[in-house]
Amino acid sequence: MRRRKNQATSPDLDAAAAAIDACASIALACHVAPDGDALGSMLALHHLCLAAGKRSVASWPEPFTVAPHYAYLPGLDLTTKPADFPAAPELMVTFDCGSLNRLGELAGPARAAGALVVVDHHFTNDRYGSINLVEPDAAASAVVVRRLARRLGWELNRDAAICIYTGLVTDTGRFQYSNTTPEVFELAAELSTFDLPIASMSRQLFELHRFAYLQLVAVALERAVLDRELRLVFTWVTQADLDRFGVELEETEGLIDLVRRTEEADVACVLKAMSDGTRVSLRSTTDIDVSAIAIAFGGGGHRAAAGFTSDRPVPELVADIKAALAAA
Repeated sequence: MRRRKNQATSPDLDAAAAAIDACASIALACHVAPDGDALGSMLALHHLCLAAGKRSVASWPEPFTVAPHYAYLPGLDLTTKPADFPAAPELMVTFDCGSLNRLGELAGPARAAGALVVVDHHFTNDRYGSINLVEPDAAASAVVVRRLARRLGWELNRDAAICIYTGLVTDTGRFQYSNTTPEVFELAAELSTFDLPIASMSRQLFELHRFAYLQLVAVALERAVLDRELRLVFTWVTQADLDRFGVELEETEGLIDLVRRTEEADVACVLKAMSDGTRVSLRSTTDIDVSAIAIAFGGGGHRAAAGFTSDRPVPELVADIKAALAAA
C-alpha cells in the first residue's frame, strides 16, 4: 500500500510499541464526548494492556458519560473518572484526539507525562506527543491500535475485538464510506472469528433510539434548510430543544447521518447550540474538503467528515460556512 505523505513511518510504530513495552503503568485517554472510534480504540488497548500484565487506567474528559448506543462496550466499568486520573503518568497514550484542547482537564496530565504517545488517523492532528503514531491511511484509530498490538506481539482477545470492531464499523459508516479499504475487510474478518455479537451490536449502534430522540429528529428535519446553489443542507438543534424532549447531547451523534442523505446536497451541516458553545458537524459526499472549513474555525477531521466548536451564534456560523463553500 502506498504511504500518504502524512502517514506515520514504521519508526513511529516501533517507538510507540517500545514505549508501551518498557512501562509497567500506562494511562490512556480519548477526546471529550467520545465517539465509537475513540472509545473503541482506547478500551481495546486497555484490555490488551491488562491482559499483558500492565497496570492501565483509561478515561476521557467531563462530562464522564457515553452515548447510550455505546453502553455494551466491555471495559466501560473499568474506566477511571478524570478527577482520579494520574497527574503525571509515566506513559500516557491518547486516542483519536487531534489536539490537546480536546483532552479537556486531561491535557494537564498529558503535558506532565514522562512520554506521550498520540494514536490517531486524522491528518489534521497537531502531533502534540513525544511519539506521534498518526496514520491517515488507516480507516479508524482502532485500525492503528490493531497495528500497534501486532507490533507489540500481543494477541487479541474477545473484549478487545469487540472494541476494535466498534471503532471500525462506526468510522467506516457500516463499511459504506470511501475509507472502506481491503485492510478494513481483512480486519473485520479477523475480528469476526472472536464470535462477535455483530447483529446486536449493529442494532444498538445504528438503529435503536428512544422515542424522545425521534421527536427531536422531527424538529431538526422540519427546521432543515437546503441551499440549492451551494448544494448545502443544514439544520440545528438547541439546548432548549434537548431540554424540551429530555434528550442528552450524546444521543444526537447520528443526526448528521440523517441530514447527509439529502440527494440535492453535497455538503451537510448540523449545528448544536448548547449552553457551553456550538458544536458543528460537517459531512461531504463529493470531493469537497470539509476539513479545510473545520480547520479554518479551529477544528479538524477528514476530507469527508470534520467538525469544530465555536462560541458564535448559529446564523453567523451558517453565513461563514456558506462563504467558505462559495469560495471553494
